[in-house]
Amino acid sequence: MSVDAAAIRRRKQDVVKIQAAVATAPSTPLDIRELELDEPRADEVTVRLVASGVCHTDAIVRDQWYPVPLPAVLGHEGSGIVTAVGAAVTDLAVGDSVVLAPASCGVCEQCITGHPQYCVDFYALNFGGSRTDGSSSLTSDGERISSNFFGQSSFATFTNVSARNAVKVAGDAPLELLGPLGCGIMTGSGAVLNVLRPAAGESIAIFGTGAVGLAGMLAAVAAGATTIIMVDIVPERLDFALELGATHTVNSREVDPVERIREITGGQGVQYALDTTGVPPVFAQMTKSLAIRGHGALVGAAKLGTEAPFDIGSLLTSGITVSMVVEGDSVPREFIPRLIALYERGLFPFDKLVKRYEFADINTAFEDSESGVTIKPVLVF
Repeated sequence: MSVDAAAIRRRKQDVVKIQAAVATAPSTPLDIRELELDEPRADEVTVRLVASGVCHTDAIVRDQWYPVPLPAVLGHEGSGIVTAVGAAVTDLAVGDSVVLAPASCGVCEQCITGHPQYCVDFYALNFGGSRTDGSSSLTSDGERISSNFFGQSSFATFTNVSARNAVKVAGDAPLELLGPLGCGIMTGSGAVLNVLRPAAGESIAIFGTGAVGLAGMLAAVAAGATTIIMVDIVPERLDFALELGATHTVNSREVDPVERIREITGGQGVQYALDTTGVPPVFAQMTKSLAIRGHGALVGAAKLGTEAPFDIGSLLTSGITVSMVVEGDSVPREFIPRLIALYERGLFPFDKLVKRYEFADINTAFEDSESGVTIKPVLVF
């Protein structure tokens, strides 16, 4: 490393002014305001955000389904350019393009065995509103603002993140598109490719045609599944799923989805199923749609304490497996480049799910996501 490069790496930055969208209360529009961002710690990098996806989890945390301390800067599908690095960071440099992923400790049993999304400190690191030492990187005229949401708080023009959860990508990568690979797209596709793992010629049913469900569907297409059944209540979304590669659709408002899935599969049920909704009756339908020794997965978030019906009497003899899946059980530095490679080869066209919004229109993006007008809003800075 040259003397100049070393000087850049060691350089301390002063507290800087940034623009950020602050969540202040449940069901309340985010407030774009000027905040102060402190300097990166030794293991952190400062990232200038190019874009950030808007995810259902941002909305439910704003509404306090999970008790992240407010006021807070949310956002957890960020992508951008590294502008400063901490003294202990060796694998990233100023100017690197990165996609941001959830935080994990890197040293617990789950992390070291390749399952960082089940890190023993996952909740504290991603929903605690602070660094591990309790400090926040964000203030507003001396008032503490919760930071480090999903390790990033990407609804801001700049943010400090642990270098561990910044995934370096090619310098010419389309950063304005890639942010959702760090959560929503990774969740759906990872649940299919990393957990369910359908083989060529096999069958899968996916409940929900939002960004997570459609990402799972695209992954099933890429894996070679030949019976791909999408279940939802919105006809336009179901038609769109057919355009993207689904072989069958089921409107569960019009027919019993379990019965219809069994009709499609000759009475057997599907070998794999994915519930992206987190709605208890839908979860029950997912379990009942499985074939003998089938494998189902739940990725949809629900309020803490939510319980779902599970027919242990009827299902005992089915031999099914049901997995609870966080962030697609992915190792981001391995999985995100895989998704980018599939996208570049035309095998994973997740860009068809995306609609861009200016940062100033963040509340419109939230509204359009909730109403279903937009599948995956992405804010561009």
